[in-house]
Amino acid sequence: MFSDNKKPKSMAELGGQPNRIEKNTKIKGDIISEADFRIDGKLDGNVKTSGKVVIGKDGYIHGKVECVNADIEGSFNGELLVSDLLSLKSSAIIEGVVSVAKLSVEPGATFNAACTMGGGKLPTQNKSATSTNGTTKAS
Repeated sequence: MFSDNKKPKSMAELGGQPNRIEKNTKIKGDIISEADFRIDGKLDGNVKTSGKVVIGKDGYIHGKVECVNADIEGSFNGELLVSDLLSLKSSAIIEGVVSVAKLSVEPGATFNAACTMGGGKLPTQNKSATSTNGTTKAS
């Protein structure tokens, strides 16, 4: 009757639709939500969600992302905190600091990051590790 395997439900399971940032859209700022996100445009800022973040093939995020799951086909530069599964597709380009519970990397993905893996709990971030992550020029 009661299960110890309580997984967070995605917006699709709850009947909702994910938020989308479409191709050719550029946003500067922070996003906080409980909904899933798909980013096909460019985001210069932070995302914090209790759902899933998908960065499409043309998508780019420069900032900090905190989420439960993430699928990345595009580019990411910054701090990525994923409490469950991070899946990197062959076209993914990741730079920065990454903390995950589980990691899946397809051949061809570029993963230039300091990575910490834990058992589903995100470790406290080391200030010196995050301060060495300087800003980059976004085109």
